[in-house]
Amino acid sequence: MQPTILDWDASRCLSSFLWGYLISPIAGGTLVDYYGGKVVMAWGVTLWSLATFLTPWAAETSLWALLAMRVLLGMAEGVALPCMNNMIARWFPQTERSRAVGLAMAGFQLGSAVGLILSPILMSQGGVFGPFVIFGLSGFLWVLVWLSATSSTPDRSPQISRYELEYIQQSKRQKSFVIENKLKTAKVIPPFRRLLSKLPTWSLIVANAMHSWGFFVILSWMPIYFKTIHHVDLRQAAWFSAVPWSMMALVGYFAGVWSDMLIQSGMTVTLTRKIMQSIGFVGPGISLIGLIMAKHPAIASAWLTLAVGLKSFSHCGFLVNLQEIAPQYSGVLHGMSNTAGTFAAILGTVGAGFFVELVGSFQGFLLLTSLMYFSAALFWNLYSTGERVNFDEIG
Repeated sequence: MQPTILDWDASRCLSSFLWGYLISPIAGGTLVDYYGGKVVMAWGVTLWSLATFLTPWAAETSLWALLAMRVLLGMAEGVALPCMNNMIARWFPQTERSRAVGLAMAGFQLGSAVGLILSPILMSQGGVFGPFVIFGLSGFLWVLVWLSATSSTPDRSPQISRYELEYIQQSKRQKSFVIENKLKTAKVIPPFRRLLSKLPTWSLIVANAMHSWGFFVILSWMPIYFKTIHHVDLRQAAWFSAVPWSMMALVGYFAGVWSDMLIQSGMTVTLTRKIMQSIGFVGPGISLIGLIMAKHPAIASAWLTLAVGLKSFSHCGFLVNLQEIAPQYSGVLHGMSNTAGTFAAILGTVGAGFFVELVGSFQGFLLLTSLMYFSAALFWNLYSTGERVNFDEIG
């Protein structure tokens, strides 16, 4: 039995967000490095809130209007993670960054879980327009709070205490940390050639690509997998939508705390990042094999939940590492790796359907994904580093 293939219009709607998301990370990351996360994030949330608010009206207007809103949503959201990474690099000492990333990513994931749970309720009370109007207006309100409560660097914050500012500036790596907190003033094109000339950069790109491949394959195809293989339509179960996001949030924060504890106890940053990323890739790789072999849907669901939860260890691997090898270029580095990740997500999501049609096996594609996880883990362990990389010279 083959999975249901969506019609062309539906496929374009589903993929248009990713195409928009593919466009903006590099440009957004570059802007973040120059102007700081406060301004860029505010514009990003404003635009994606506008796109969300206008989506139902666009859907009633024409397909092209709907696609435009979806692309705008993807483009605007593409700046969120580079902003997060840039601001964490400027606000947190190295020994606290993993838990900061874990907490921030938990917010992303819990927000998705809450949205998935609330959307049916809002639609039942306010019709199809309900969730889009509420979430869009909430985004505009969030921007006002963000602008009044945040600053791109701690020394610019009117709310920070002297003790906290001194604590940040007197961290173990004070000299480099002060440099990280200085926003650029010269508006030049980022040194893409130098950034791409180093293998640690490629370890980040490969890691982000594999992380996104696995995530979107699971998100897009697992409901169809369970319906096809186990004859269970998990899309009708509310818990299936919320549990994976919640599990990633919980495990991700635990991984962040553990990662910081390892560094504080004396383990090198490089080894810590390799351990975290290995768990984040080898764990899901093994879990997918367990999912393939599972005969009962409940056992398969347990393996799937484990795979999604262990993926969050990657946040304490490549996602934090972006700030460490080149804090002055953390935004553009994140943008570059995020673009690769988005392309991989598109390729994996579309490629899964072609693979299943050609080979006739869902399990075969999951096994391929598992082998890719193991290969990406090997590449990461060979070429990643937790030390600052000299991008002043090519080679």
